[in-house]
Amino acid sequence: MTVDSKRDSSVTKYTTKFLFVLEKIVKIRIPFKKQQFDAREEAIIDAVNRLLSEKGYDLMTMDDVADAVGIAKGSLYKHFSSKDKLAAAALIRLLNATMAELETLPETMPEIEKIRHILTWSLKLRLEGGVPHLPSTSLTLQRSLMLNLEYITLALKMHKRFHAMVAKAREQGALTPLVPDDVLVYTLYSRACDPTVDFLLRDKRMSHEQIVAAMVHATLGGFLSEQARSAVSAAG
Repeated sequence: MTVDSKRDSSVTKYTTKFLFVLEKIVKIRIPFKKQQFDAREEAIIDAVNRLLSEKGYDLMTMDDVADAVGIAKGSLYKHFSSKDKLAAAALIRLLNATMAELETLPETMPEIEKIRHILTWSLKLRLEGGVPHLPSTSLTLQRSLMLNLEYITLALKMHKRFHAMVAKAREQGALTPLVPDDVLVYTLYSRACDPTVDFLLRDKRMSHEQIVAAMVHATLGGFLSEQARSAVSAAG
């Protein structure tokens, strides 16, 4: 047997073994208890989102979260050891979801349309209760998040992505030169948590779709260039 044939035989042997092991791994099912644990964790984060919106970080307690989910406080601590970690988990989930949504957008889409899409998406998520209040509402939460490496990494990544979208939208002539990039980026962050949404919901005069459309129009209107405004008017 030649050296080449021996090598080919060895490669085939290890490839077959690797595929066999991979097949076994794929067939492994997630244990039911793990599924329950993960589902309860998602329910906990959902409750945290609501409580952060209703009470804010400083007034929210671990007892509040346990009561909202309908579990014992001891069970809550099996998932999250502190209020800091609860709030961080909610914000990290939001950052991951935002980045995942951005990845669904085609590269050929104009940047201003990407901005419009992510603003619309975040407002819809807010109406579904999926957006907690911004960290800027609590100095205590800000300090805690600054020590959370996962949160910091994701926040910086998203901030960079948003700035890139705004810069490209400006290059494409869609934004007015009168407003700096930072103003638009921070407006995008804050609009998803705008209390105006809560007032409109309580008023009950507008549907969710009407609220989203009006908020998007009001937000982007002052940022668009004359060229972009003309295009919007023509499309409308």
